[in-house]
Amino acid sequence: MYRRRYRRSRRRREEQKRYLQRILLGVSVLCIIVACAAVAVKTRKATQTVEAATALMQAADMTVKTRDMKETGAEDDAPAEVDEPVSTIVIDPGHGGMDGGCVSGNVVEKDINRMIAARVVVKLNRMGYQAELAREGDAYIDKKERVENANARNALLYVSIHQNFCEDDSVAGIETWYDGTDTERDSGRLAQLIQQETVRETGAVSRELVSESDLCVTSKSNMPSCLIETGFLSNQEERSKLITDEYRDQLAEGIARGIDRYLNPLTMYLTFDDGPSEKTTDKILDILKERNVKATFFVIGEYVRKYPETARRIVREGHAIGIHCDVHDYKALYASVDSYLEDFRKAYDTVYEVTGVETKLFRFPGGSVNAYNRKVRDEIIEAMEEAGFIYYDWNASLEDATGKEYSVDKLVDNAVDTARGRERVVLLAHDRVAETADALPALLNAFPEYRMEPLTVQLEPVQF
Repeated sequence: MYRRRYRRSRRRREEQKRYLQRILLGVSVLCIIVACAAVAVKTRKATQTVEAATALMQAADMTVKTRDMKETGAEDDAPAEVDEPVSTIVIDPGHGGMDGGCVSGNVVEKDINRMIAARVVVKLNRMGYQAELAREGDAYIDKKERVENANARNALLYVSIHQNFCEDDSVAGIETWYDGTDTERDSGRLAQLIQQETVRETGAVSRELVSESDLCVTSKSNMPSCLIETGFLSNQEERSKLITDEYRDQLAEGIARGIDRYLNPLTMYLTFDDGPSEKTTDKILDILKERNVKATFFVIGEYVRKYPETARRIVREGHAIGIHCDVHDYKALYASVDSYLEDFRKAYDTVYEVTGVETKLFRFPGGSVNAYNRKVRDEIIEAMEEAGFIYYDWNASLEDATGKEYSVDKLVDNAVDTARGRERVVLLAHDRVAETADALPALLNAFPEYRMEPLTVQLEPVQF
């Protein structure tokens, strides 16, 4: 009897346990449903906000276009005349639809991406480019399909916009990703310029440029491309900025300006004085060849005679060559007009005999204005110009021949500081200085906004 009572009691306990488990399971499911519904409502509200903001920007853009048409007298129904195909810049708002990306503090990545991307498109269109989004509305499009669409359209550039996330919520800043294994598309320069200009516009932390070949949007595109992470949603301070119109507009301005600078580079003429030097000049030539950069070498006659093969290599690899002097002795050189002209003639004849080049370019040792040539400067210039020669000074410098021992970083900083803000730069360097050769890779990386070209007689010279 006791055993029967014990079994009945145990069954009741088991039934009660199963009943409680079913109740707990039901409550859990209900909580999950409620949580999902709340997230869906918040996401939808955020998406509606994005749609409204995008519509306002598109309306503003249409107003600008309409005003421009009226100002130019274009008819409303007149078909646009296109002389040649216009390549499209594709701006990709990362994620979308069911793929929200990262979420933090009720802020959904896909919506921030879309609001920034819409602003970038408007700004680029106002700059005169043809730009469009890789996805419209809140539609989900597979990232592979987005890139394939851009490839099929032969897009000019592809820029994908994302937000970052880190378990360490103190991490903040902007980073840009590109495919560093492909040297033909010049994606690294695009990434560097977008990173540089966006950081400059926002004042955000510049984290790093990441060379990553496995990302679909950077490795599968036929055109130059990059992916920018404009901020960390996991960082409360940065997240509070990203949800504001003002900060998103700053991000868009920086991205658009980086694209514009990529497509419309400034011009820099990299010049080297005092060579050639067998070891240092050859090292510089190796770097320039690897980077496909052309420069100008103002050579000294006695060193051309000493290292003729290096001088011939300068010309053979497409660099410009000019005369600096025959012997680098300021007092003897500037003793009189005749002493200068005699020195120049010796250097000129040497360059012609060794390289076959009849150059018209020259640079005064010490520049056209220095402490040694005050009495004879004007007469020398008059005589040289009458003979058809053109002298070039400089407006930026590494300051690598001042006698001070500068580190590689300091040489690059000198160049950047003196070149900043100039649309056309003639940069002075010296190819007999070992530190200059060491600094050259970093120097070339420091000027992504510039296209580097050799000097020619057709250019208006920079002169003191």
